[in-house]
Formats: sequence, C-alpha cells, structure tokens
Amino acid sequence: MKTFLSTLLIVFFTTLLVGCKDKQEAPAQEATPATTANETRQGQAFLTDDESTPNVLDIAIGSPDHTTLVAAVQAAELENALVNAGPLMVFAPTNAAFDALPEGTVANLLKPENKDQLAFILKHHVTPGNYSKEFLKKFKKLGQASNENIPVTVEGDDVYVGGAKILASVPAGNGIVHVVDKVILPN
Repeated sequence: MKTFLSTLLIVFFTTLLVGCKDKQEAPAQEATPATTANETRQGQAFLTDDESTPNVLDIAIGSPDHTTLVAAVQAAELENALVNAGPLMVFAPTNAAFDALPEGTVANLLKPENKDQLAFILKHHVTPGNYSKEFLKKFKKLGQASNENIPVTVEGDDVYVGGAKILASVPAGNGIVHVVDKVILPN
C-alpha cells in the first residue's frame, strides 16, 4: 500500500509539473489607450477584438468620411452605447455634413462644457432597430434615442430621415449604419 501511494504521488506531481511547464499564460486583454488628462476610459468599446463582425462604432472609426462623427462620439463619451448588442440603427453624417453647419458650430459642440448638448444631438442619430433603406420607406416617423420622433420621407428611390438623405448603408454586427448627407438636429 505504501508503494502504491508513493507511485500515485509521483505520478500526480509529475503530471502537475508537466502541465505547468506546457501551459503558457495568455496575455491579459487591455483597454485601448483612449485617455483624457485625468482618467482612463473604460468599458466594452475600449476592448480590442479582431475577430468579431464590426459593430456600428467600428464602422464609423474605420471610415475616413466619418472622422468628425467619431470625434464627436468620443467628446460626448458615447462609445460604449454604440457597441451594445442592439440592434441599433445609426444615421451617420459625413464630414461634409458637419462642415455644412454654421462656422464654429462643431468646434463649440466639442468643448467639454457642451458635452450634454453634443450627446443629445448625437442620440438624435440613433434608433433601435436594424432596418434597410427599402424597409424604412414604410415608416412615417422614427423614434430616436433622444426621445424625439423624426420624419421619414421618400422621394423616388431616395429616403430622407429628418431631412437627411441616406447615401449608403453598411450592415454591422449590432445593427446598421446609414450614411447620411446632413446632421439631423433636434427641434
């Protein structure tokens, strides 16, 4: 019995040592380096993931035509809202759409003291759902995350949401991004 226990202990410790030797620690997943002067931003939006289908935020970040929108989303600290499971429908104004606003408007909205106003305007571009441009033709109004309704109008093959024309649509892992030609301003 003593020999059996000794053999069992030797096998156990050998297995333990071999298992530890072959096991490599996986690197810890870190947040992307989005920081402000006083804090490190945290949340789902700041995790790196190269395998999942891009979400609406990933699509905006990857688009050279949406750098102003991305800067606004970051200034309003809404990144985590755009990576939620959704489905989300985002009406994404192009850089040209922001440039069409009165001079100084964007710079003023990006100031920290205007964060709440900026967030309200950006929420006016998001609604629950994942509807194609064709399906949107059936709507008269859409309820936005800003708790306001915006009109949907159809002119021929063109669909306008809150007066902004849908130029293109990009499916996302958590919804759809409709590229629009105007910033949709709340009432």
